[in-house]
Amino acid sequence: MVADMCRAMEEIAPSTLAQDWDNVGLLAGDFNAVVRRVLLTIDLTGPVVEEATRKKIDLIVSYHPPIFKPVSSLRSPGRGMESLMYRCIRGGVAIYSPHTALDAAEGGTNDVLAQLCGIHQTEPLEYVDAPTESRCKFVVFVPPQHLDKVADSIFEAGAGRIGDYTQCSYRTAGEGTFFGGRDTNPAVGRRGRMEFMEEVRLESVVRTKDLANVIHAMRTAHPYEEPAFDIYPLKPELVCGIGRCGRLPKATSLEKLARRLQFQIRAKGVQMVGHRNQVVEFVVIVAGAAGSLPFRIPLSDRHVIMTGEIRHHDALTIGRCGCSAIALGHWASERPVLKPLAQRLKGCLPGVSLFVSSADRDPFDAPRYRLE
Repeated sequence: MVADMCRAMEEIAPSTLAQDWDNVGLLAGDFNAVVRRVLLTIDLTGPVVEEATRKKIDLIVSYHPPIFKPVSSLRSPGRGMESLMYRCIRGGVAIYSPHTALDAAEGGTNDVLAQLCGIHQTEPLEYVDAPTESRCKFVVFVPPQHLDKVADSIFEAGAGRIGDYTQCSYRTAGEGTFFGGRDTNPAVGRRGRMEFMEEVRLESVVRTKDLANVIHAMRTAHPYEEPAFDIYPLKPELVCGIGRCGRLPKATSLEKLARRLQFQIRAKGVQMVGHRNQVVEFVVIVAGAAGSLPFRIPLSDRHVIMTGEIRHHDALTIGRCGCSAIALGHWASERPVLKPLAQRLKGCLPGVSLFVSSADRDPFDAPRYRLE
């Protein structure tokens, strides 16, 4: 089903990793529709839609989202993307787009380019919050003789769950104090005097959505009239964001690296910023368009920025930094991820046939002419 395909893509490239401006996920389709044949492409174009029709495709994974902005109409014939989307919807073809989520994901667009360079250990250019549930640390202070009762109660309410483990806690013995006022009714000790009590600090991780139930369970099981407890918000774990940086197995010239990459991805041509004999050792990888992203890290004359396209003024900035750059072409820098993605999906979706589009083309693929 379409829903199974969406779950598989979420495992490979969680949509929470996408950039804020992006439009990823299932863009069109019925979650309950059957999926037997899937077509992978960089762009949704007329020839790709025709190919999907010939191959009786049920779902297209279009790396670039066919729609970014609200659509005012879906009609055909026409030359806009709305016409292509209409044809897909009418033909029962679902559309899914991973885009920048796949760029950031492990084994995604940028990691594939790193492997083509011979780089197997990389660091991200940025880190982002992991797509996990909001959690907190819950701490309560309990007399030793009531520890098991309180612990069992909060575990039952949802505390202490870490991955596939349950009833996780940390316990530290200590001493607590209190002075009960005239209207108090302490469970241990007497009011009107300073009391020193042996207590255990019971700590456990709690999902924020379970916190109210855990507090209620603790109060019910705890012997104290006013139990002392603390709540500490936990920051989510950090995972790799967009972009990669790694070290080449062996330093080489800018030109040799550019030629090697051009041959591997079969790019029609590449552009270079810097002298062709400049020695490079570290590669900053940003598939598609690098923009200002590489300038967040220190760059030296041994760094080369590898991307799809570079704006004129960014090229000037790269030159001023003293480093170099290779622009492979926007489409050409992203296309290599499709085959590895198809293989990964095949492992998640047994019985589903996956195809990499043969009609998908670089929009700059037309023959080049010298204009007189």
